[in-house]
Amino acid sequence: MDIPKTKITAEIFFTPAQVDDLFLREKNVAVVDVLRASTTIITALSNGAREIIPVPSIESAVKISGSLFGDVTLRGGERHAKMIEGFNLGNSPAEYTEETVKGKSIIFCTTNGSLAITKGRYAKNLVVAGFVNISKVAEFLASLGEDFFILCAGNQNNFCIEDVVCAGMILSKTEQILGQNFVIGDSGLAAMSLYKTYNRSILKMIRQSDHGKYLTELGFREDIKLCSGIDCIPEVPIFANNVLTLKRDDTKKTETEVKPKQKSSQKK
Repeated sequence: MDIPKTKITAEIFFTPAQVDDLFLREKNVAVVDVLRASTTIITALSNGAREIIPVPSIESAVKISGSLFGDVTLRGGERHAKMIEGFNLGNSPAEYTEETVKGKSIIFCTTNGSLAITKGRYAKNLVVAGFVNISKVAEFLASLGEDFFILCAGNQNNFCIEDVVCAGMILSKTEQILGQNFVIGDSGLAAMSLYKTYNRSILKMIRQSDHGKYLTELGFREDIKLCSGIDCIPEVPIFANNVLTLKRDDTKKTETEVKPKQKSSQKK
């Protein structure tokens, strides 16, 4: 990767309430919702979902699903961590298996994550980040060679430690790539400080978080393990034309591109 010569600045918004939709227009944005929307979106797309359509409300989900083909469309999401009545799936990454989601469009509505994503709908580049794809996200942000913002989904516009620690880890990894060309604002320095405190105990930190405790009470203890895995799904969901799909790796070449043609050994 070419290291940009100009300084790159990063800032963090700890909740969506800190920023206006129009401020994010033409900006580079990474949305973080560790528990659980980020992890579920990354899992679903990695397991072959055609696309994720994030929506800000249940009403929007119902309206959009009415205009799509039912056999190739699923509705997934939650309100207060519980599956929405009439939906096909909740917000547990364990539900989004290859058998369930492959080839499907998923209309996705959650209490915090889908709201944060739709808030960034005017962004120049918007990606979804979690612990499970954190190195790939850092590489992508560094490769842009431009300033970027990390938007933490929080919980109903309240601070969530797991999102901020994840944001701090993204900045730490990006700094390792960019070095002295990377400028981190006060919010980013605070997030990195939290990350340094918890970097050896991510799972424990998530379990002890407010939302982690709430999910455990509801029986989603295994989800917390899934959401705490570092780099276990090295894929980057990117938002464009109101849908999330996996970013294509342009560095990969097909066999026909890299495999030289073999000359025929037969004599004419």
